[in-house]
Amino acid sequence: EMQPILIDKETLTIEDVVAIARENVQVEASNKGEQRVEKARELIAEWINEKKVIYGITTGFGALCNVPISASDTRILQNKIIMSHATGVGTPLPDDVVRAVMAVRLHDLFMGYSGCTITTLQYLMAFLNEGLTPLVPEKGSVGSSGDLAPMAHLGLVLLGKGEAFYQGDRLSGARALKKIGLSPISLSAGEGLALINGTQVMTGIATLVVYDAIHLAKLADIACAMSLEVLMGSSSEFDPRIHQIRPHPGQVASAENILRLTSDSDIIRSHEGCARVQDAYTLRCSPQIHGASKDAVVHALNVVNIEINASTTNPLIFTDTQEIRLGGNFHGQPIAMAADYLSMGIAELGNVSERRIERMVNPQLSELPAFLVKNGGLNSGFMIAQYTAAALVSENKVLAHPACVDSIPTSANKEDHVSMGTIAIRQCREILDNVAYVLAVEMLCAAQAYDLLTEKKKMEGGKGTRVAYQIIRETIPYLEEDRELSIDMEKMVTLIRSKKLLHAVEKAVGELDLKCIA
Repeated sequence: EMQPILIDKETLTIEDVVAIARENVQVEASNKGEQRVEKARELIAEWINEKKVIYGITTGFGALCNVPISASDTRILQNKIIMSHATGVGTPLPDDVVRAVMAVRLHDLFMGYSGCTITTLQYLMAFLNEGLTPLVPEKGSVGSSGDLAPMAHLGLVLLGKGEAFYQGDRLSGARALKKIGLSPISLSAGEGLALINGTQVMTGIATLVVYDAIHLAKLADIACAMSLEVLMGSSSEFDPRIHQIRPHPGQVASAENILRLTSDSDIIRSHEGCARVQDAYTLRCSPQIHGASKDAVVHALNVVNIEINASTTNPLIFTDTQEIRLGGNFHGQPIAMAADYLSMGIAELGNVSERRIERMVNPQLSELPAFLVKNGGLNSGFMIAQYTAAALVSENKVLAHPACVDSIPTSANKEDHVSMGTIAIRQCREILDNVAYVLAVEMLCAAQAYDLLTEKKKMEGGKGTRVAYQIIRETIPYLEEDRELSIDMEKMVTLIRSKKLLHAVEKAVGELDLKCIA
């Protein structure tokens, strides 16, 4: 049982967000966090009494910021913003994403720069702790001013409106609240805006995507090491001296990983001094290719670490000096650009993997039976698995088109440059899912090739690759005759996603590196 996470602590880690989102770890807040929230609340109450003009609190929103709102209407305004801004469309975001979004939002609001009441924050904490997940449609955000449409759907449930998921059922917001013993709340001045005006949807998705991408980048090295062996590749191209004189951190790490994974390999030793002068690029340049992708992952990781510990709302209340500042921290450009770069990085891991699959199934490029099956003709073996990999990487080329370079002005041209960051990271998430399947096909092919290679001559793979092979064979048997391959592919992708394969390999060779520590 994991300890509860203090949601208002100074630094929230990516692991914290993942634990809340996927392991359902409980959240709690400290007295200090609650005091910060109360302090900002008291200031807002004072300012409303003084009839101060404050954007989104005593005025309308966006291009309607010049319309004054009377003190008696301030509460109505906040409830209306949630309803009017809930214009999302499309498939609901998955539970883990919405939970990540709530965690990131809570951390921001507990910093005390926005005017939420403690009651609203306690409701959001209850949603996480009781497993109530608001239904949030995935499309409709332009990524600034904040993730307005999706966040408004989340806010609806607080009001007993909208819909939510609870214990596997899709319920009305009112019924879902009742199930966890809460009744609808009425938002106070400034709260509706504080709830929706920030980058938390794109940031919530980005946190999970980066976490999975770190894992996927290591698996790409394992897949490559397995392919290198069965394609009779050389380990000399991973010599540290080559990489020390071009020391990109990801490149150095990839070379080092593959060297460790293949160390002690009988297969590589069996053809030392053979006639082949150089390996194909997808093997020989794999540290350079995988390494550049790893550098993109590390960049995104750094951006996400800043963003999950930032306040991205507007207006901002600085209680120490009792001032309010209007800014643009809700603009999603930092996440948008990192997401587009990460999309390219992950897509490339798939691109290079698909070419290694082709090298294994094509008898002209390997020293193996066609499509990795005996009795070819009657059997098609892995022929069509390569088609699937080709389809997925081709789809990724379309999905990797950058989203942040597009902008359509909103709110009567007041909001005249928007980030499209939420689109960027949603595309990135899809690319990541596709690449997991491509790597699954590569590992299935490599395991099959390993059996074909070692049946006549008993040889062991490298220190890490032999473990990867064993884990695969524990659940997926050798392909003697054609069978429903999609079943094997699903089992393989589960091994990849569950981290079972990675943990077993890392136990054998030590933790694989994402970047070299200079």
